[in-house]
Amino acid sequence: MPKIVHITSVHPAFDVRIFHKEAAELARSGYDVTLIAPHDRNQTIGGVKIKALPEPKSRIDRFWNLWRPIRLALAQRADIYHIHDPELVIPTIFLRIISRAKTVYDVHEDVPKDILSKYWIPRWLRRPVAKAVGLMETMGVKAFDGVVAATPAIARRFPHKKTVIVQNMPILGELQPAKSSPYLERPHLITYVGGISIIRCVNEIIQAIDMLPEALNARLAMAGDFCPPGLETETRKSADFKRVDFIGYQSREKVANLLGQSRIGLVLFYPEANHIESQPNKLFEYMSVGLPVIASNFPLWREIVMGTGCGLVVDSLDPKAISRAIRDLLEDPQEALNMGQRGLNAIRTRYNWAIESQKLLDFYADRLAP
Repeated sequence: MPKIVHITSVHPAFDVRIFHKEAAELARSGYDVTLIAPHDRNQTIGGVKIKALPEPKSRIDRFWNLWRPIRLALAQRADIYHIHDPELVIPTIFLRIISRAKTVYDVHEDVPKDILSKYWIPRWLRRPVAKAVGLMETMGVKAFDGVVAATPAIARRFPHKKTVIVQNMPILGELQPAKSSPYLERPHLITYVGGISIIRCVNEIIQAIDMLPEALNARLAMAGDFCPPGLETETRKSADFKRVDFIGYQSREKVANLLGQSRIGLVLFYPEANHIESQPNKLFEYMSVGLPVIASNFPLWREIVMGTGCGLVVDSLDPKAISRAIRDLLEDPQEALNMGQRGLNAIRTRYNWAIESQKLLDFYADRLAP
């Protein structure tokens, strides 16, 4: 029974990709799986042994204590160490030398492009930092045995022979709610789930909702955390806030119940470098529960949405266009229902974790082969 240790110094222990998809899948397939992650206690769930790290108190604390997860990982004596954060690349090279185990880098984001949108890094410093981090990844992975990329765009940055694309597709049935109203009987509830920030169009979405005719009796539910936290106070002061409910971070069960009462799912981002070729989880999660989507009109997103017929794409910087798309779906509920069903069919046949997980299992089998 090969022993696998997943390591993250940033993501919570029950991160959907790390715990619910990858670690749980490996455990079900017979691997001895340990997850080292920020958590409040050691525990074993679904065959995955969680070794708790203290929650980082700040970004400085996060980087200052990078060797803490590495020391804990070394004590596990694994066959494969699988990391999920770019700051762990260099420490993991030393872990590989000491342990002589295989190492894998799981790349969730195009990190250099993501840095270009980090509000907490001064603008003049973002590009040099992005280039430095990109160089670190490029040089660092030469010492790794494999790379797991979350999207085809990310995979292009790494050596083809050692890289596998394992996309963040939904687990079939995972977001099936305990209670779900028939679509045509639901209130006119429009939902956004995910991080709430300026570059994820919080202002444009709120303005769009306020533009809807009052006769539609529509409301917006936003589930997620604000980034930065101070943005919440500023947003609540907006004159357009009247039809908005901020409900904060929600468990997977509560997200499922929310989507089971909703009419439309929104996934609208600014056209930042890291967004254009991304594949946001929420797009596919909305599709997985039969919700029609309204998404940014980026080429890749347009190909997915229009190719499956699961919703509409708009200029995400134009509140009027967003509002018009919402109104079109609310005023033609049968077509909205049909869009949702087409999205659900696409998930069942093409965009699901059962397909992606097999790629991960094959990748592991190849790395562990004599």
